[in-house]
Amino acid sequence: MLSGKNIILGVCGSIAAYKAAFLVRLLVKEQANVQVIMTPDAQNFISPLTLSTLSKREVLSTYFDGATGTWNNHVELGLWADYVLIAPASANTLAKFAQGICDNLLTAVYLSARCPVYFAPAMDLDMWAHPATRTNVARLQSYGNILIPPGKGELASGLSGDGRMAEPEEIVAFLAESEDAEHSSETFEVSGVPFQGKRILITAGPTYEAIDPVRFIGNHSSGKMGYALCEVFSRLGAEVTLISGPTALPTPNGVRRINITSAEEMLKACLESSESADILMMSAAVADYKPAQVASQKIKKSEPSLTIQLEKTTDILKTLGEQKRDGQLLIGFALETENELENAQEKLKRKHLDLIILNSLNDTGAGFAGDQNKITAIDSLGNVRPFDLKSKQEVAQDIAKLVLALLPSQPDSTFSSIH
Repeated sequence: MLSGKNIILGVCGSIAAYKAAFLVRLLVKEQANVQVIMTPDAQNFISPLTLSTLSKREVLSTYFDGATGTWNNHVELGLWADYVLIAPASANTLAKFAQGICDNLLTAVYLSARCPVYFAPAMDLDMWAHPATRTNVARLQSYGNILIPPGKGELASGLSGDGRMAEPEEIVAFLAESEDAEHSSETFEVSGVPFQGKRILITAGPTYEAIDPVRFIGNHSSGKMGYALCEVFSRLGAEVTLISGPTALPTPNGVRRINITSAEEMLKACLESSESADILMMSAAVADYKPAQVASQKIKKSEPSLTIQLEKTTDILKTLGEQKRDGQLLIGFALETENELENAQEKLKRKHLDLIILNSLNDTGAGFAGDQNKITAIDSLGNVRPFDLKSKQEVAQDIAKLVLALLPSQPDSTFSSIH
């Protein structure tokens, strides 16, 4: 599917730059036209001669050749490309892309590109986990750039963990699958600002239910799915209010954020904000139970065992469903470990939902904390739509399509309009 495609391969300063040689060879084997652009630091890790020999094109790294006066036009390069692929993508270059810093040929081409941009990060695990890097990656995804997630394994530092660049074969397969999906998918694309004038309330993250001033009952929710939804709906023109449980994620651009800690605080915030909302998306992982009594002081470890009496929290989704006004859409999320479909369908009916998004912890690669998710959507008419494992940013786009099809202005309010 990559035959005849024009691909700019951006190579950054990383020990993983040696993999660029294998990547170029695989892309050329797929009959793609590959133009390599290297950052100045990348040339310390791999020779431009190697990449030019494999790509059969001169490797570019500067705006112009001082000896010949040849100008490498970044605008023309950006227009020429069908894809821009940054592999390896260093923390430094990701930061420049995210902030719009333009200090070399590759960053200039990135800012000029009108095609899909893919980036495959490569860095040590602490750099990858740093909040600054996570913020930059989230911002790039909010711009519509596509993350090729790094793998876990041995790193140049000698440590082992996340941050290892995806293997060249995996990257080429990722590109090919994206190209195939673009041509074979019958789903319409959401473009422009179709949610202009719509007010959307989104909940995200976990809730923490206090045991004492130090300890709490919580869950593993990272909030990534809810935040991805905020980014996508905001970009599509909606006025988004985010009610967020405890998380270190940055607030998406243009989103109004309300921070809460407990289920009771989330309920209060939802009731205050839901009345004016056109669409309610309850993606937060809210605690079902809380301690009946909260100790005023830290509980000392003086006894061999400890019993904590729990009581139910108020069901936020059910509460909103019971008071939902005409024309207001309510979307719920269900995380299940057994009888997934049956439990989700029952939840949809019992809580008066228009749509429910089912996640299963049994799906490898999906679930809490990760950057990918696999969902099944079920509407109020009983239509069931499964999706493949995707990045949470892509899942958010799929959900936006589902919600758009449910709006009264759409010609068909069932899944048949998005098949």
